[in-house]
Amino acid sequence: MRRMRPIAYAVYFYAVTLAFGLAGLAVRRLAPARALGFAQAWVGTLLAGLGPIGGIRVEVAGLYHLPASGAALLASQHQSEFDTLVWMRLLKRPSYVMKQELTRTPLVGPMLVPAGMIPVDRSGGPGALRRLLADTAAARDAGRQIVIFPEGTRVPPGHSVALQPGIAALASRLDLPVIPVATDSGLCWTRSRLGLRSGTIHIEIGPPISSGAKRDQLLAAIETFWRQVESRGFKPVDKSVEQLAPEPAARPVRAG
Repeated sequence: MRRMRPIAYAVYFYAVTLAFGLAGLAVRRLAPARALGFAQAWVGTLLAGLGPIGGIRVEVAGLYHLPASGAALLASQHQSEFDTLVWMRLLKRPSYVMKQELTRTPLVGPMLVPAGMIPVDRSGGPGALRRLLADTAAARDAGRQIVIFPEGTRVPPGHSVALQPGIAALASRLDLPVIPVATDSGLCWTRSRLGLRSGTIHIEIGPPISSGAKRDQLLAAIETFWRQVESRGFKPVDKSVEQLAPEPAARPVRAG
């Protein structure tokens, strides 16, 4: 059974994505304003299968650090594909800062920009940074919760890389505190979806870091929070986690 779970979930993942991708063709043409809700339904369906099919439970701590409404800036660890999905269901109006190549993903890619995601041309130089600042400012003004992965790439558990300084520029420009997020998703969800492992994925949201912090101080504070969580272990699940959203599909917090 353990060996079959990753195969079964991979089949489920691609079947769900194909179905939503085809339906998304009509959404993009007829109701683009519903793109975000449609994307959240797609991700919610994917995550709903993690428990019964993949044998993976998801637990979140520190939800009280997220603002009740309005704009926010989250700096999350990035260990697996799971991290690029889960915030679609944990936040009301998420906007991921993501690599531009993802917009060319068949079926799903064209939905990303209408859904409010923010693509970045990583080879675009200063012009790309200016566009990023402008796009994230627009997202902030629209009350979106902006998610960025300061590592810039997936980093396996137990490893570290130098953080990209763009998060400091965003915090300063947007005048938003940075909310650090630690996770151990890479222990259950590897680079290969066939490498899925049964277990519990933990997410811990930390206290906001002032946008007035200098670049090196901000990067160090994010890194320090991540390493502290790794060394002491993740905090227990919040009691408030069940109140995250009224709809069952919008609560993948305890998948399984």
